[in-house]
Amino acid sequence: MILILLRPLMALLRVCGSSIFVFIIWRLIKRLRAPKSPLAHILGPKKEHWLKGNYHRIFQDGLRYNLDLVQQYGGLVKIYALLGQEQLYISDPLALHHIVVKEQNVYEETDMFIMGNRLIFGEGEQHKKQRKMLNPVFSLANMRDLLPVIQPIADQLRTILNAKIPADGSVVEVNLLPWLSRGALEYICQAALGHSFNALDPTKDNEYMEAIRTLAPSTLRLIFLRPFIPMIVRRFSLYWRNKMMDWMPSDALKKLRHVVNVMDTASKKIFTEKRTALENEDFVGIAGNRMQGKDIMSIMLRANASSSNDDRLTDSELLGQINTIIFAGFETTTTAICRILWILAEKQDVQARLRSAIRNAKRDYADAQGLSIPWEDVELPYDTLMGLPYLDAIVRETLRVYPPTSLLSRTARQASVLPLHQPIRSASGEMISSVHVPENTTLIISILASNHNKEIWGEDASEWRPERWLSPSGERLHLGDGEGNFTNGVSLGVKNGVKYPGVYGLMMTFLGGGRACIGFKFAEMEIKQLLTTLIPRIHFAPPASTDRNGYVKEIYWKMNGLQVPVVRPPAGDDVTAQVPLDLRKVCEQDFVVNQPN
Repeated sequence: MILILLRPLMALLRVCGSSIFVFIIWRLIKRLRAPKSPLAHILGPKKEHWLKGNYHRIFQDGLRYNLDLVQQYGGLVKIYALLGQEQLYISDPLALHHIVVKEQNVYEETDMFIMGNRLIFGEGEQHKKQRKMLNPVFSLANMRDLLPVIQPIADQLRTILNAKIPADGSVVEVNLLPWLSRGALEYICQAALGHSFNALDPTKDNEYMEAIRTLAPSTLRLIFLRPFIPMIVRRFSLYWRNKMMDWMPSDALKKLRHVVNVMDTASKKIFTEKRTALENEDFVGIAGNRMQGKDIMSIMLRANASSSNDDRLTDSELLGQINTIIFAGFETTTTAICRILWILAEKQDVQARLRSAIRNAKRDYADAQGLSIPWEDVELPYDTLMGLPYLDAIVRETLRVYPPTSLLSRTARQASVLPLHQPIRSASGEMISSVHVPENTTLIISILASNHNKEIWGEDASEWRPERWLSPSGERLHLGDGEGNFTNGVSLGVKNGVKYPGVYGLMMTFLGGGRACIGFKFAEMEIKQLLTTLIPRIHFAPPASTDRNGYVKEIYWKMNGLQVPVVRPPAGDDVTAQVPLDLRKVCEQDFVVNQPN
């Protein structure tokens, strides 16, 4: 009886396994029998593996490898992707301007990443409708309204960390990553959903919080399955795809499906209640009125209700935007804040200068407003917070040198020609200033290499130096004019009129053009609000205590597409994501005297 019941399952597994096997063989034979590659004249590293090509070097702890590619081959490099597919790795500023701005309709998201209805991955007219509706959500006016509403999140995080610090001024080691992760989740969920999942309460763990925290790791574990996704989606119905997920022996696949289902179920419930609340003012659901109607979901629902039929989005489209915003805003912001605090711990002089600048700004604002509260508790308004020169320089420089997401992909939907700012040497030795890109060629946009371009950012481009964003008097430099604003003889972000098309500080961290990260203003605001809340009362330092074998923890940042902080052996396992730092209460010696803002 059992054998009879198992026969359909075994048959389906054989079909799935055979399909994937045939697909791999077909791709390999196709490459072997194909005529000479149209990219044969483009130089790049040799293929290192028949299946993984060079991808494992690029996406697995690949910081040095990525930068060396550009150093050796220039701003356009041929690499080998999964199954030996030839792709172009691009950091040239003129080529990127064509990809993300001038010809963004040609260079669209790859099939592997177009899954469902997503804001960043949306295409064509539908994408334009989504952007049109969401642009007002992230306007300066709405950011100004949101800032005081989300301040309690930063205050709660500070209270939690303060409670771990001994009152006698001694030091305690705290792994900041889980707490900053919880804080970032609370930020984005309250701002996007208008709902708190009590992420900062360790006694109230819930499925949604755990799901979103494991989404990125679960996705990265499946990176080598991505080439098969378009084939499976096109050849199998949703019913059979779900069955395949049930029967496949991959725990990573099953975990990913569970994560997606949990996020989708929670979002739908809150979405339904939000819409009911808009239609019935007396209704109060689990989301309540925490954000006073200023959350992204409420704004989108109101905007959608007042839109014309042609511009109106379906419920599934609206939910797609919300889930994408939450995922994009959670993982990357957590990484950025952790990196900044790690840098401040390593550079005590920078930490003291920043703390002094924050104190000056809060005292000045308190005096101007006639406030009689401790300066540490003063809440800076949006324009003052965003305009602090040294804080701004630290945030910009960190996001430039250490972008949370290092690489993005595009596919040429039609044949095109990419011009190059700097010519590259071809396989024949000829210098070429443009490259023909065949239809369906995949391009990797190297955010990391673009942000480290020495011609644009100076010979010290890979050095973390926030002063590059400041004038000699400590004021913020104005960007984009290419005139004046010289740092060590180099115009900031501009060289001979050439610059990257980045939407933020002329860097590529948040991309550029019509598909730039729409929430970058919110991310910047969140980072600055947290720093101005934590730094005044908490001092950060690298871990100094030794384990039972006498080893001190050394934090190392792996570039696995996303930045992953680990502790090196022998004190750590080099795998578990963590940011252990020594925390203590701030004392007067932790400030710099007569320090400008």
